[in-house]
Amino acid sequence: MYRPTLAERVYLRATAERDIEMTKKNITTEAAPPAEAPKGWLNRTVVGAGITSSMGDFCYETTTVILPGFLAVLGIPAAVLGLIEGIADAIAAFTKMVAGYVADKLGHRKLLVLVGYGLTPVGQVLIALAAGWPLLLLGRIVSWFGKGLRGPLRDAIVVQSVTPETKGRAFGFHRAADTIGAVLGPLLGVTLLGWAEGLHLDGAANPFRLVLWLSVIPGVLAVVAFLTLVQDPQHSPNPALKFFSSLRSLPARFKRYLGAVGLFGIGDFSHSLLILAATTLLTPSLGVLKAAQVAGLLYVWRNVVQVVLSYPVGAMADQVGHVPMLVVGYVLGALTAALTALAFWLSVDSVPLLAAIFFVAGLYVTVEEALESTVTAEMVQADTLVMSYGALGTVNGTAKFISSATVGVLWSSVSPTLGFGLAALLMAAGTLALLRVGND
Repeated sequence: MYRPTLAERVYLRATAERDIEMTKKNITTEAAPPAEAPKGWLNRTVVGAGITSSMGDFCYETTTVILPGFLAVLGIPAAVLGLIEGIADAIAAFTKMVAGYVADKLGHRKLLVLVGYGLTPVGQVLIALAAGWPLLLLGRIVSWFGKGLRGPLRDAIVVQSVTPETKGRAFGFHRAADTIGAVLGPLLGVTLLGWAEGLHLDGAANPFRLVLWLSVIPGVLAVVAFLTLVQDPQHSPNPALKFFSSLRSLPARFKRYLGAVGLFGIGDFSHSLLILAATTLLTPSLGVLKAAQVAGLLYVWRNVVQVVLSYPVGAMADQVGHVPMLVVGYVLGALTAALTALAFWLSVDSVPLLAAIFFVAGLYVTVEEALESTVTAEMVQADTLVMSYGALGTVNGTAKFISSATVGVLWSSVSPTLGFGLAALLMAAGTLALLRVGND
């Protein structure tokens, strides 16, 4: 009888062991349940992120609405406000890029978002303590650093917790919930400002300081809400991710899209300047404190428009396409800047006419904030989604720094009509660029 050689016996044993191992793997693969698909779009993570953003907006939008009046009583000009808002936007922009890279590489998204939300009330405290522009700038930088840290990571968590077919509705709901805080915060801020005025506090700035101190409370609640309600659906680190090579490998169409967003953003001034515009136009007839309160209410009205229209805009974008809807939003943005320039040219002091400008502003911001992120998600791969959101935020923030600073400086050195008119032209150019991307 033939007996295998030692070499043949070793070979046969190795082959048998390999076959057994392959069989085990096949059984494991067949028995493993399929990856769980995201549940309905209105899930715990989407709702939790909405509540958190609502509390966060309640905190820092209170500052946005009273900051122009606070600067006015401190004697700080429009150019400084434009620079403060622009620098804060730039800080937030570069933070978004770094945060996106770190989160994609290490995977600690939820922790970074919590730190981001925690920095907002810290910034509020610094602003409340300010007696001049340096501490105001520091407070705004701290708050906006936190905003930049949390924004792209939170958006990635939301978009990966729903199906691609429902991301428009999820982001629309999130923006609506976010803006509820942006309505209630400024509305309460304006009310508290009037109440604080009646307390006859020493100094014209102290009513503003009191409102700023009270706004810290919802900022703390935002941290608690995110910690307890939101679940990160995809906590997968990518240690091999390289920063610059990842940027270079982003799709060409997405890079063209970022170019269009950046061109539009160079004209997309901070709406703190829009509040200051209303305050300035109304001051001759109402006085500075009353004008600041009315301008704050107009900003509340702008945010109400966002609350009402965010979900319908997202749902409509799911039906007709996200890029075409974003083009419409950009058109409305250029119209907002043009109407503001016209209001200064004609010295408009009519509250209803200013309310119409704030309505158009609310409509374009609704489209912009709800859909820029969803268009990004359509153009890039999932493993670089957060970094792509960071790139989007960096382009937006850098452009808004240029815009806010330019509009503020032109306002102070030449005229507000020229500042807002230039913004309108740049936003129109960005709209045309986005239209070309959509036709690719």
